[in-house]
Amino acid sequence: MPQPLTPAPRLSLDDGATIPQLGYGTYKVPSTDAARLCLEAIDVGYRRLDTAALYGNEEAVGRAVREAAMPREELFVTSKVWKDDNGYDTTLRAFDQSLARLGLDVLDLYLIHWPVPSTDRYVDSWRALIRLREEQRVRSIGVSNFHEHHIQRLIDETGVAPVLNQVELHPWLPQTALRGFDEARDIRTEAWSPLARGRVLGTPLLDDLADKHGRTPAQIVLRWHIELGNLVIPKASSPERIRENLDVFDFALDADDMAAIATLESGERTGRDPDHD
Repeated sequence: MPQPLTPAPRLSLDDGATIPQLGYGTYKVPSTDAARLCLEAIDVGYRRLDTAALYGNEEAVGRAVREAAMPREELFVTSKVWKDDNGYDTTLRAFDQSLARLGLDVLDLYLIHWPVPSTDRYVDSWRALIRLREEQRVRSIGVSNFHEHHIQRLIDETGVAPVLNQVELHPWLPQTALRGFDEARDIRTEAWSPLARGRVLGTPLLDDLADKHGRTPAQIVLRWHIELGNLVIPKASSPERIRENLDVFDFALDADDMAAIATLESGERTGRDPDHD
């Protein structure tokens, strides 16, 4: 049986908590498979699991956490309130439902999944998250798919900044301005769709870099995220790929590699623009 990998380093959040830099993402992981795959990820060395109400697998993720052969405090679990539940009271109810499905006493990180500016309820959701943190039902609070102006409004109206902003981010869409905005406010930037749903992996440049480093193209892209200081949550559906995605902490990209990957920027998204939701 392969030996476990060294877990990803933990980075500090502005509220004093720490978070593994690389975690296991469960978007589009069926509930029938999620517990098994999460346990395999934990066995390999993952210490972070990312789920959401939308994914329909919170119960299975929670079961994996409870069944894992390690103390609960060693695992970091994230979930998110879906956009249909934006609003103060609805967010509080959605959190109760997520925590019940997870079967956990406290959540490590809770995010607003989308701002949905057309309904103008995301500030109310943020006030609900602040309350949940004050009640110590969640340790850290953040947002997902927020542009700069969405975050600035939260800060202006509540005085509280999110500790993390989870956004679509990959070589086609490196989010340079947003990452700079977040960094200036001590907000960690996390990449979902870190491989552009796998579509970026057909790039000859990445094949060349993979040959140079004796790695796969996916590992090159994930290491690019690590070099940028991003948090990252790749999804995988096989034990081999789960292991491969975590095995990126024993090599480095040089300045020429990083400059070459920067030429791939096109602005192309694989998901929606948060302003158009």
